[in-house]
Amino acid sequence: MNTVNEKKKGWKQKVLHELKSYWLLVLYMAIFFGVFTTYRRLLLAHYGIAYADYGISVIRALVLGKVVLVAEALRLGRRFDEKPLIVPTLYKTFLFTLCMALFDIAEGLVRGFIGGLGTTGAVHEVISRFNYEWLSRALVIFFAFIPFFAVRELRRVMGEGAIGIFFQRSSAAEAGGDSPLKTH
Repeated sequence: MNTVNEKKKGWKQKVLHELKSYWLLVLYMAIFFGVFTTYRRLLLAHYGIAYADYGISVIRALVLGKVVLVAEALRLGRRFDEKPLIVPTLYKTFLFTLCMALFDIAEGLVRGFIGGLGTTGAVHEVISRFNYEWLSRALVIFFAFIPFFAVRELRRVMGEGAIGIFFQRSSAAEAGGDSPLKTH
């Protein structure tokens, strides 16, 4: 009976961990996309063009969070985990940017089918989206993922508590409080 309770507790902890991970990623990406949207709005305002697509930033962050969690559940990106941290960080950054691009293609196909364009029209819709805007979005996602995966790789190697030093006072970390990085 004790093992049933432990399994139930373990399952709940895993679900809570996944939800926390998802919402932290969504928050991070929503802020990043929001800043990019603000940049775009200010740039277009210079030319007298109104732009306020902040809702799309949140939707993209929600979708991107799910894409990342599904890709991680499929254990994508584990190939270089034993290499120096820069290698799995850049590999996962590239791989998950590619996953997002594939999702973008699927989204375009679905949008074309729902819009009644048929197969040819949907494919044309996807092809027409591969322009400078799509490339700039891919670059933004790629460079947003670098610090994200760098922190995740550090946490993977150094443990859950390692990231906590970002939220401690410098004096507490130097004094050797509960720092996971103590070398003594």
